[in-house]
Amino acid sequence: MLVKFVISLLPFLIYLFFKSKHSVHMLQQNWYNDGNRYIKWIWKNKKHVFLSLELLCFVFLLGFFISDILIMVIFIALYTILSLVLLHKQEKEQNKLPLKFTKRVKRLFVTIYLIYLIPIVFIIINYNVEMLPIYYVIIGLLSYLNYYMVWLANGINIPLEKSINASFKRKAIRKLKALNLKVIGITGSYGKTSSKNILSDILNMKYNALPTPKNFNTPLGLIMTINNYLDKFNDILIAEMGAFKMGEIKELCDLVHPQYGILTKIGTAHLESFGSQENIQKGKFELIESLPEDGIGILNADDPLQKSYQLKNQCKIVWIGIEQKADVRATNIHLTHEGTTFDVEFKGDKTKYPFTTKLLGQANIYNILAGIALGKEFGMTVAQLQAGVKKVKPVEHRLEMKKMGNINIIDDAYNSNPVGSKMALDVLNLMPGKKIVVTPGMIEMGKMQDEINYTFGEQMAKVADAIILVGKKQTEPIYNALVAKKYKKSNIYVLNDVKEAFPLMQKLYEKETFVLLENDLPDIFNEK
Repeated sequence: MLVKFVISLLPFLIYLFFKSKHSVHMLQQNWYNDGNRYIKWIWKNKKHVFLSLELLCFVFLLGFFISDILIMVIFIALYTILSLVLLHKQEKEQNKLPLKFTKRVKRLFVTIYLIYLIPIVFIIINYNVEMLPIYYVIIGLLSYLNYYMVWLANGINIPLEKSINASFKRKAIRKLKALNLKVIGITGSYGKTSSKNILSDILNMKYNALPTPKNFNTPLGLIMTINNYLDKFNDILIAEMGAFKMGEIKELCDLVHPQYGILTKIGTAHLESFGSQENIQKGKFELIESLPEDGIGILNADDPLQKSYQLKNQCKIVWIGIEQKADVRATNIHLTHEGTTFDVEFKGDKTKYPFTTKLLGQANIYNILAGIALGKEFGMTVAQLQAGVKKVKPVEHRLEMKKMGNINIIDDAYNSNPVGSKMALDVLNLMPGKKIVVTPGMIEMGKMQDEINYTFGEQMAKVADAIILVGKKQTEPIYNALVAKKYKKSNIYVLNDVKEAFPLMQKLYEKETFVLLENDLPDIFNEK
């Protein structure tokens, strides 16, 4: 009977892998529960987590509590069915950000299975056929609580992960000290990645600059960049620095010790985790206040939160701007659907220097000005700067022009914020032909989120000929704003999955159509 019991657990172990795979995927997208993000996700999605097919099966299993042989058959059948259903569901899903089977994830799976195997081994050692129904109920309960078992496994692994990361960190610090190069930090609420890539394209006209790849803007991301990408041929490291709360930018600065810093626009991104606008302002200025006295900070004169801040160190500050007087200022700006032209004025120089870029939107001019300002401080000529700006490539998923069949796509799907979304709508408004917006709205805006999305809806009503909202609950403030603006309801489409938007776009197509993809929420925000 014991052998039969062990064999009966095979469908359960298979199901456990598929379910754990999804739980770990959600854990990974929630930054491995940093700031209790994973636990908060469980609570926000409690209906999806707890009111599942497995719950019905578990209740059904209890009904056979008194029958030994029958409960074994039912247990095998139920977990076989659950495995097939879950496998079919996962094969059908097209995740926007699939689970990355990193070494950390593999270690996590080992711990998860150890957590489950401990009670199973204990049952096998102390096996009593009369206790069989209780054994299955215990195992079924542990499976039902899989999201919490994954949370427990992650907590158990934290000391090991910290130890591994510490060794990688020591290696990165030694390597960075051995290389005599300039380090530039870039942070802000919006535009960090765009500013980083633009700066890299400009500086590489004269230097060999390495920007952190993709969104490697955490301590581990910078450590991986230094250990795996930086080499002796690089002159400059451009480090993008992200943060969810105060102190995190300072931690990154203590790791790489930047001598130069660029602060992009300060806004309300991650207001929920920072706690207040003042905390965001102070948190972002941790970069500039970490610079040495002979360092250089690039600040935006058109940003009130930068102009009003009382800086606590004595590094050199170079101001960029468009509306206000600045050390490096853009004037005579012409925005079209094909690109942007503008003149640059340097303080103390009466000449106006013409610049051309393929990039769209006024916010990108600020990013370019920051690159020009720092490039000039590095001794680059105006001709080199002009060539670098002309060479700048559009950043993936950030106002990136694409073709999808016969439809023109403005891909601004990486993330969204009040400033960026308004600029994206301004870009869409420049386009000829039919204009469509596809968006799930903005997230992580704290108590202001509904108000911000309502304003976004009001702005869309002035520009778009058709609007596709992704997620009924998430986009309710946008929908309410559109209705209040008397926007035609027949031109509003509400979907629960962005993948459903693409065939709809084809149906809405006219002779010349431009579609703005504004934001693309992670899979953790899918409305089931």
